[in-house]
Amino acid sequence: MTGPRGGPPAPAGQGPQPGTSGAQRPGASKQTRDRDPAGRPRNARPRDGLGRPLPRGQAGEDRIPDDLAVPADEAISLAQSLLDSGRPFHAHEVLEASWKAAPPAERELWKGLAQIAVGLTHARRGNATGAAALLRRGGQRVGGYASTAPHGIDAATIARQASSLADRIDADGLAAAAGPGADFRLT
Repeated sequence: MTGPRGGPPAPAGQGPQPGTSGAQRPGASKQTRDRDPAGRPRNARPRDGLGRPLPRGQAGEDRIPDDLAVPADEAISLAQSLLDSGRPFHAHEVLEASWKAAPPAERELWKGLAQIAVGLTHARRGNATGAAALLRRGGQRVGGYASTAPHGIDAATIARQASSLADRIDADGLAAAAGPGADFRLT
């Protein structure tokens, strides 16, 4: 019998704890996971403007609260303001909170909008493949609402724009994400 990574098995009582892989990077300190008051895992590490984790203790960008609960019109306005100021990761957090709180009939719309914002985030991070994939996926979800335009969201235009931007990124690279047609209007 072998243990993790093909080595010898750990002596009884010294193996990985239940629910863990037991793997730890060499030299890494054992830290407990950040948890919210209900015990759910949360990542409290600071983040940069594009949502990438920074080392603990380093100053980061202000975060959107995990439990953000605002009416749809306020969420759209806040997300648009964040997109306009070049903060697509933060817009994604607002849209994700709305997706999680939305009535079932609207969840795919909010999920799609959040995915488009993440696609824009990937473009700003230099990940063309991730950007194009998420723009397409989000655009397809939003496109399902083209005939209803809930909350004044111009779903048809957003879906076309997301698909077009994904195609341009595939054809021309990330420069397309900084050119005409890369700014999204939600309404």
